[in-house]
Parts: sequence; structure tokens; C-alpha cells
Amino acid sequence: MNSLRNSVQLIGHLGSNPEVKKLEKGGTLASVSIATNEAYKNAKGEYENQTTWHRLVGWNLIAERMEKAMVKGREIAVRGKLVNRSYDDKNGIKRYVTEIKVMDFELLGKKPDTVEAFDVAVAKEGIKPF
Repeated sequence: MNSLRNSVQLIGHLGSNPEVKKLEKGGTLASVSIATNEAYKNAKGEYENQTTWHRLVGWNLIAERMEKAMVKGREIAVRGKLVNRSYDDKNGIKRYVTEIKVMDFELLGKKPDTVEAFDVAVAKEGIKPF
């Protein structure tokens, strides 16, 4: 049962290519957002689509895999855990962030033909990245 503690699994579409940083101490950090969609019926019985954006972070070998494999618009399945952190912004205001630390991921579906095709599909669905 310990494997179920703080475990997250999502399937969604990448909103961009990963942003990768090489750290001074030799590590690698990759971050990217994915959109998950959920359809439901509202009070009038009409279907509505709700999109939620999730921030993914990967470290070292996972970060390198993310950099090589993840492309904007690609559908992925990701397994990880929730991480909460805080930082002070440039104005000294404390900000809180919840991210998913990627433990593993798998590419699904087919790669979008072009970034423009993904942008058109996103615009049609009204998905807005955060």
C-alpha cells in the first residue's frame, strides 16, 4: 500500500516543449504543463468541457528524457507525486506552488503534425495555458 501514498497518474496533452535548465551543481531540471480534459453535464443537461492545467517537473535522467521525447501537443501518460513548495517573488510576496514530480511517463497517440495544428485545435476547444 505504500506505493499508493502520494501517487498521481494523469493523461493529457503537452502545452509546450519542456523548459530545461542545467543547474550549477550539475543537475538537470525540466518543467512543462499538460492539460487534462473532463466532460460533464451542467444543470441544464448540456455537456461542458473543463480543462485543467498541471505543472510537471522532472529531475536529472527524467529531465533529460523529457527534453528528448516531449513535444508540444503530444498526448502523454505521466506517473508522479505531488510536491508543494513556496518561494518569495520579486516583490517579496510569498507564493505557493503545487507541482507533479515526474517519476515516469509514456508517449501516447501520434505526434502532432505541426505546432500550428496543435494551436488551432487548442483554440477550437478554448484551452488556455496558465
